[in-house]
Amino acid sequence: MKRFSVKLISLIAGVLACIWLPVQAVEQTQLNQTNPYALVQQVADKTFARFAQDKSLIEADLGHLKVIVAEELIPHVDYKYAAYKVMGQYLRETSPQQRADFVEAFKGYMIATYAQALTEYTDQTVEYAPAMDFTGEKIVDVNVQIVEQGRPPIKIQFKARRLKDNTWKAFDMVAEGVSLLASKQAEISNLIRKQGIDEVIVLLRSKTDQTIDPEPQKDS
Repeated sequence: MKRFSVKLISLIAGVLACIWLPVQAVEQTQLNQTNPYALVQQVADKTFARFAQDKSLIEADLGHLKVIVAEELIPHVDYKYAAYKVMGQYLRETSPQQRADFVEAFKGYMIATYAQALTEYTDQTVEYAPAMDFTGEKIVDVNVQIVEQGRPPIKIQFKARRLKDNTWKAFDMVAEGVSLLASKQAEISNLIRKQGIDEVIVLLRSKTDQTIDPEPQKDS
């Protein structure tokens, strides 16, 4: 039995952040934002190519991982929708300015979280399930499988939603049946209840500004 853990989530996030266009002529290819299956794979490959291209910059400064995530990955994540979902019942209790501040703080928190996860990427590969007919669908699951030699494959899903302009963005990742968005909603909504929205915004900003730690040594 595989154990679901924070470390596993981090590994999965790191792999997926790295593999989010075929690598050839990455700069020249237009992302297919009207097809959620193509979009996830293209963004993954584009991010991976950027990761390889900027290897020397990353080695000199791990903070550059935040730049890669912010420029290659986050534009295709519906972080506003995710932030509102995380706020849950407290959304209606906030002012427009508080909501705007929370969305930006949560966006920064996501960038920092995925950048930290990138430090755990090694040589895992990813396989994509065939695309399904998404005609008329508002939310689809993009099935992905992480393959690492000597270990059972890890099955995950990206959840993507159709926007009003008929383009798609990802908003959640489900690993071994556990939604990262749901887990963050439980954690952050509890903090909002105890400390208030303004304090949580400050907390998220502080986490965004934290220095990225090198990949820890793996147990032998």
